[in-house]
Amino acid sequence: MPAFTQIDGLLRRWLDVLVATYFAWRDAWRAQRTFVISRENNQFVLRKAPQDNKSAIRHGLRQEEDEERPVLAVLAAGARASEEILCAAQWGIVVLEIPNENVVVRHISVPVQAREFVAGIIRNQIDRLSPWPSEQAIYGFEADVDTREPTALDVRVLIASRAAIDAAREQITAVGLAVDRVVSPWRNAGSATAITLWSRLADVSPEYQARTRRHIGIGVAATISACLVLSVCAMISANFIRGGSEDIATRIDTLRRQLQGPARLQSATSLPPDEREWFDKETSPSAIVVIEALSRALPDSAYLTELSLQDTTLRIVGLTTDAPPLIASLEHSGSLTGVHFFAPTTREPDGTHFRFHIESRVEPLAVFAKAKQ
Repeated sequence: MPAFTQIDGLLRRWLDVLVATYFAWRDAWRAQRTFVISRENNQFVLRKAPQDNKSAIRHGLRQEEDEERPVLAVLAAGARASEEILCAAQWGIVVLEIPNENVVVRHISVPVQAREFVAGIIRNQIDRLSPWPSEQAIYGFEADVDTREPTALDVRVLIASRAAIDAAREQITAVGLAVDRVVSPWRNAGSATAITLWSRLADVSPEYQARTRRHIGIGVAATISACLVLSVCAMISANFIRGGSEDIATRIDTLRRQLQGPARLQSATSLPPDEREWFDKETSPSAIVVIEALSRALPDSAYLTELSLQDTTLRIVGLTTDAPPLIASLEHSGSLTGVHFFAPTTREPDGTHFRFHIESRVEPLAVFAKAKQ
């Protein structure tokens, strides 16, 4: 049971990583089409952010001049956006800019070495920094090296009321758009950087996370199952193909033997008796020819102790000082084919001779005569 619990925990953590990766990838892909909406003169002004704006993925939007952010639509409060705007925003990110008067700015100083821990430091001090209770506050921050103290970071914390943010989001929802980020511009030394206060990616509900985790788990399980089914089908197909290949090879060998054997018998039966005798003589192996071929092929250091000729199969047993070269010598004789050892070669008690057992097929006399020519 503990092992099963550990495996279940590992699978859950792995799925959580996949869910986080999916959300981050989707957010980065949609950030390529970023739309900025702000409230001006009791109207909502929708602009398109420059495509080369890479800071939108991390901190929000960089405040550009109006001519670099063309106005796409001006909407009255409660008026629904056009279908064209809604379709374009559906595949992009909608960023809501709230005015500075709705944001409280606080400054804290931390050592430069603590840059990676700034988020945790602010989270621990948010009750002291925020005029609202921590559960009713939404904040973002930006840290730069303090110009007066190079060893310290000047951290600017922008805090807004969650109720004000939710109300602004509801007003945008009435227009027909879904807010993905809420930012507040911070002006410093003539430039303006939009600091993210709220992000849909960071505020995903546990229910939505669980539903996405379940969908990803089902997709992974389906993929693994499909791979297993394909692997099993491939193995079964390979076995069928291998069996079919062996069957085809057996049929080919049978047909070859039929063409080599019965064809000759059929042709021999159609011959006159005198010609049939010559045919049998030419197609049958001759012991004298075999012995002559062996005497020429075997070296002086080899001699036979047994010789057996059955139909076209020849078996010889003997002694020699070097057995392996005998195979090549017999193959080159011209009357023997398929020469091979049919039993192990053993050393004799004298230690200098080896007993060999060789089997081969004897070619018909007519073929042997042609080979000699």
